[in-house]
Amino acid sequence: MYQVFVGDKPIVLTDKVVLERGFKNYLLDSVHIGKVIKELNKTEIKEVHLIHHKKEKLLKKFLKKLPNVIAGGGKVYHDNGKILFIYRNDKWDLPKGKIEGNESIERTALREVAEETGVGGLEIVKPLETTYHIFKRNGRYKIKITYWFEMKTSFSGHLVAQENEGITRVEWLNHAQINDAMNNSYANIKLLV
Repeated sequence: MYQVFVGDKPIVLTDKVVLERGFKNYLLDSVHIGKVIKELNKTEIKEVHLIHHKKEKLLKKFLKKLPNVIAGGGKVYHDNGKILFIYRNDKWDLPKGKIEGNESIERTALREVAEETGVGGLEIVKPLETTYHIFKRNGRYKIKITYWFEMKTSFSGHLVAQENEGITRVEWLNHAQINDAMNNSYANIKLLV
């Protein structure tokens, strides 16, 4: 099962058909994705299930429905146990960004975290969950596929928000602050935190 978010509402990719209760079922092969997005954005429906009988083909078939944007990002732990967050578009988020040229996804994640926050000395510890969300740019819907990595650093320098990317704050948050920040964050970030 995969979840692709439209705002905070998920499109659930599944091979199981269950009775509709607060959501709708559609067949993945024949669904009009634009109508699903509109339904999630404009109605009270909580989620949509897209069904295909072959579990191993769910994601591949879905990703063909819209242009894909590949991104890398980091959940960065400081030696003191705090986690690095950015504040962008009035929401708490983790630093991430699009792949450039033929760089590796690991290189993308390290570069984007450094560019968006000013943090150096980053080291990848392990890969995390990949997230999927649909966004609209220049009148067209696209799927952002973000490969996340747990990172660590002992950086003690000044945090610098990349303002031209809409980032207004960069902060190291402790456990209590993270719990509070998740009240104003994205569903896919909540999955990672």
